[in-house]
Amino acid sequence: MSHLIIQIPAYNEAATIGATLADLPRQVPGFTKVEWLLIDDGSRDQTVAIARAAGVDHVVSLSHNRGLAFAFMTGIEACLKLGADVIVNTDADNQYDASGILDLVRPICDGRAVMVVGERPIDRIKEFSLVKRLLQRLGSAVVRFVSATDVPDAPSGFRAIHREAALQLYVFGNYTYTLETLIQAGRKNLPVTSVPVRVNRVTRPSRLIRSMPGYVARSLLTIVRIFVLYKPLRFFFVVGSLLLLPGIAIGIRFLLAFFAGEGQGHVQSLILAAILIVLAFLTYAAGLVADLIAANRRLLEELRMRQLRSEVSAARRAEA
Repeated sequence: MSHLIIQIPAYNEAATIGATLADLPRQVPGFTKVEWLLIDDGSRDQTVAIARAAGVDHVVSLSHNRGLAFAFMTGIEACLKLGADVIVNTDADNQYDASGILDLVRPICDGRAVMVVGERPIDRIKEFSLVKRLLQRLGSAVVRFVSATDVPDAPSGFRAIHREAALQLYVFGNYTYTLETLIQAGRKNLPVTSVPVRVNRVTRPSRLIRSMPGYVARSLLTIVRIFVLYKPLRFFFVVGSLLLLPGIAIGIRFLLAFFAGEGQGHVQSLILAAILIVLAFLTYAAGLVADLIAANRRLLEELRMRQLRSEVSAARRAEA
């Protein structure tokens, strides 16, 4: 390893970006070069000016606010083209204790992993409500199930990513990148691990949690979307079966009544059974189509990776 870039997605973080950058290391064992990159997600305050004054090496500015997931991927591509061998992602609100960067990169330097996620002490973070803790655990459980990885704190954004892993990642959603990138890494058989990290005192309310009901709804929607994207056949099979089984049961009930000479009084059951069974088979068909689309998406991911690898190689040759 030779080149480490620490990227910080930021949106109107003038109050905290100075303290965040002040804690970042300029030297990390195993690397000859450590740089900082700020992804300005359309900030309207002095975030960029403060970051430049604090010594940030690179700034990538988006014309308007595109969301955390887009900013994260923009930073990843910029870091790759700047020659990063390892990328560390951290938050601009100084949530994570920067001393944990050494622990994050160690498994990569040792060759044990290509992605390392910082595991926060969730049970000891008093600002996390019970609902948020439960959703954090649910999200992590879903990621473990879908990706076959074993990361206790999947929603953590404090993570280190090797160049080869970064080339293969792409986020389809615009809400958050944390769960989806882990699932992609697991499904591509990339070695993933986690290490315990510390967190700093909360400096402001989370931008992702504007209201608890909204956070719950978006989190559950993200989890459902993950199943639809990465386990489409299984997801639609389960949904279809939930429609088919009651339809069959109601249909049997009608047949029993019909053969008992009471069919005229149960026509509604026949109609309902037919509707449920038709919906079930339509759902199964949607699952087959979604599975074909998922296969096509994997091909597009491969093409994107090859194109990005070519662009990164060209950028490195131009820099040399």
